[in-house]
Amino acid sequence: MPVLDRIAAFADEIAAWRQDLHAHPELQYDVHRTAGFVADKLRAFGCDTVATGIGRTGVVGVIRGRAHGSNRAIGLRADMDALPIQEARDLPYRSTVPGKMHACGHDGHTAMLLGAAKYLAETRDFDGTAVLIFQPAEEGGGGGEAMVRDGMMERFGVETVYGMHNIPGQALGTFAIRPGPIMASTDRFTITITGRGGHAAQPHNAIDSVLVASHVITALQSVVSRTVDPLESAVVSVCALEAGEAFNVLPQCVVLRGTMRALSKPMRALVQDRISAIVTHVPRGFGATGTIEFNSGYPITENHPAETDFIADVAAELVGEAGIERAVAPMMAAEDFSYMLAHRPGAYIFLGNGDSAGLHHPDYDFNDAAAPYGASLWARVIETGLPIRGA
Repeated sequence: MPVLDRIAAFADEIAAWRQDLHAHPELQYDVHRTAGFVADKLRAFGCDTVATGIGRTGVVGVIRGRAHGSNRAIGLRADMDALPIQEARDLPYRSTVPGKMHACGHDGHTAMLLGAAKYLAETRDFDGTAVLIFQPAEEGGGGGEAMVRDGMMERFGVETVYGMHNIPGQALGTFAIRPGPIMASTDRFTITITGRGGHAAQPHNAIDSVLVASHVITALQSVVSRTVDPLESAVVSVCALEAGEAFNVLPQCVVLRGTMRALSKPMRALVQDRISAIVTHVPRGFGATGTIEFNSGYPITENHPAETDFIADVAAELVGEAGIERAVAPMMAAEDFSYMLAHRPGAYIFLGNGDSAGLHHPDYDFNDAAAPYGASLWARVIETGLPIRGA
């Protein structure tokens, strides 16, 4: 069966949890209501341990199997935070908080892991420990790193760890994964172009920083097209430009902000080096100066080969081999589950959300029909990865 019968039986309950979370979005580490909701559910399910305040506002639930021959522990992670986006759709459970919404499906991720927790606490058909990780601040706050730094892996004896994310446009009831890099690193950059301000009617007496910035932006487009091997991937995007306020004044300075992405450490270093060279040398040709500041973000999310094969095999048992893509193309978005994979072997897998608006879009909504598939996969990862010998 693609969905476990017991999980299918309370699928409406999972949907109700998800919709409640959707109506009450919270950002980054300020997920107190969400974390309280999760902790209350885990206690009600009968988890052996419910720990709060991990990585500031994270929650960890521990469920021990009915057999007691193994000390192994598998971690399953869901993210809890929302985004600072105004919801566009008029859903019955639409966001009640202006300017905030679950536009990335973390409400669904949390609900799916709660569904797996309910099932595992009832059945306990495994030998070892299921560690259920509910993480804050995935959207730019580095909550995954915070939980790791808080000693979560050591405290709960996590041996391997797995994460999951819904993907709009991927068929409902399917999974996709790949070994190695599956999501990119992310770095922010801030470029300052300094010319010489002046009257717009006398450009010869000024150094037009807006013109210089335009040439810098154009030159930056050559980094990927003319520096990166066409068979590799990288992204350089200028996303914001701040310059002047008056129609007749050439501003002294222009500030550009953007992001760069890469799927390997050497490529990350190469792209950063080329951006720096352009920012330094292009403005000089105009008599201006350019400086750049990089702010390193999430590292590359790299799946471990053995764990990738394991969760792909478990998914194939659920939905059939046709329902699992084992060599999906990597995404250039970033994910702070990368910090957990840097500390423990594991893998990150994609779950189909069907035909929906894209992630981070004001029309997006998690597909509740996808939740039983995700919850079933989590349950089977524990039962398969921590089998009862001789059962």
